[in-house]
Amino acid sequence: QAQVMESGGGLVQAGGSLTLSCVASGSSSSIKSMGWYRQAPGMQRELVAVVTFSSDFRHGSTYVTDSLKGRFAISGDNAKNTVYLRVNSLEPEDTAVYYCYVETIDAITLYERMYWGRGTQVTVSS
Repeated sequence: QAQVMESGGGLVQAGGSLTLSCVASGSSSSIKSMGWYRQAPGMQRELVAVVTFSSDFRHGSTYVTDSLKGRFAISGDNAKNTVYLRVNSLEPEDTAVYYCYVETIDAITLYERMYWGRGTQVTVSS
């Protein structure tokens, strides 16, 4: 069982920046990817960004939802099982609970699982 812990949320003024962090721990399986979703009040949860880790831990890739490119950036540190989401030029529409997930894969069975954090609130004031 993996545990996922987000941090870095809070109240920010429009135009400001913040960095969210997410740490995964407790899993004996390899991490295939980590990423962020967000859910605004009354809205469906939407994908924000993903970072994938290669099996040799030397290469990976990142993805940011098209509508958020330019303001959102994701990076990962596989050695620390950590992913970061940097957000610049925050807008009130970015107000949401941001959820981190971890996708693990068992090296032998290739069984994949997803684990979720409890979320961190980001509130952007106008």
